[in-house]
Amino acid sequence: MEQEEIYSKVLRAGRRTYFFDVRETKAGDYYLTITESKKFTHEDGSFHYKKHKIYLYKEDFDSFKELTAEMMDYIVDRKGEEVISERHQKDFKKESDEQESEFSEVVTESTTDTSSFTDVDFDDI
Repeated sequence: MEQEEIYSKVLRAGRRTYFFDVRETKAGDYYLTITESKKFTHEDGSFHYKKHKIYLYKEDFDSFKELTAEMMDYIVDRKGEEVISERHQKDFKKESDEQESEFSEVVTESTTDTSSFTDVDFDDI
């Protein structure tokens, strides 16, 4: 059974929620749990959560902090701070969709005049 939280913070990020909880060991020392909770909705409207948890103890804090900072710097250095995965958002519209829409408008406008079409009777073929 898990210990009661001593200190907690919550980070909501879209469908994910991150819980940062300080807990106490049986020996009276503190440790950190980081829980990712992700909501999944079923077609019938019901939902469930999937949770993943990391237990982080004081002896690992420095290494964990260093590696986390290094990995975040690596990502930002190579991909920038702009979020590329915006396409997963409900209101996202790809540039190619906009271009296709503009193209179809141009095609529609240029083919509105049907006087140059040839009438084909498929029974003759």
